[in-house]
Amino acid sequence: MTAPSTTVPSLDVHGLAYAYPDGHQALFGVDLTVGRGERVALLGPNGAGKTTLVLHLNGILTGGAGGVTVAGLPVGKKHLAEIRRKVGIVFQDPDDQLFMPTVREDVAFGPAAAGLRGAELDAVVRRALERVGMEEYADRPPHHLSFGQRRRVAVATVLVMEPEILVLDEPSSNLDPASRRELADILRALDVTVLMVTHDLPYALELCPRAVILSEGVIAADGRTGEILADEELMARHRLELPFGFVPGSVV
Repeated sequence: MTAPSTTVPSLDVHGLAYAYPDGHQALFGVDLTVGRGERVALLGPNGAGKTTLVLHLNGILTGGAGGVTVAGLPVGKKHLAEIRRKVGIVFQDPDDQLFMPTVREDVAFGPAAAGLRGAELDAVVRRALERVGMEEYADRPPHHLSFGQRRRVAVATVLVMEPEILVLDEPSSNLDPASRRELADILRALDVTVLMVTHDLPYALELCPRAVILSEGVIAADGRTGEILADEELMARHRLELPFGFVPGSVV
């Protein structure tokens, strides 16, 4: 008989409920566990509570019922600095994350703020840029890069902190087909837990073996991505639509 795994999950959300100050209830008791190294797509219509859930992962939002733990650490004031290092969020618009004169300085900002200096800082910056294929652009101003290149640098600014979880908000939005494929290749090669918030259902299928539908503040489905996308009644009920002509079962 195989012994049960004792590995602490990257993410454990239990009974999470949250209402905004205006009284709008966004989450109604969400339970979600994501194991180390999993890639999970978080799907759902606009207004489903996806952003509210993500903002609980690094303590931007707190005070609701239930709780969140990241790598065994409860999200709260006591561990907030460590939690924010462990949960790396890549925003939909890379310009929200890139503000330094050069790519190298943008990627170095986080570890430098954490106290890294000299050769050690140079090494972690170089490694992060290599992981996203942008090492040759280290001395370029970010605003001289293409949108796809800026998104890859934004990913590097998070990877350089060696996060437990990489949270991606609509990673394929506004990318041309080649940039979309390049980013997919990068994400597949990462040895990190990924939670991908997306409306791009083919991208979810390509990158995430598991998908979760969040709808009206609750988890409405959790399973293999291909099986969820192939369930027409489930998809219609939660206002999710595949691109015209796309057949989930045709993708290996």
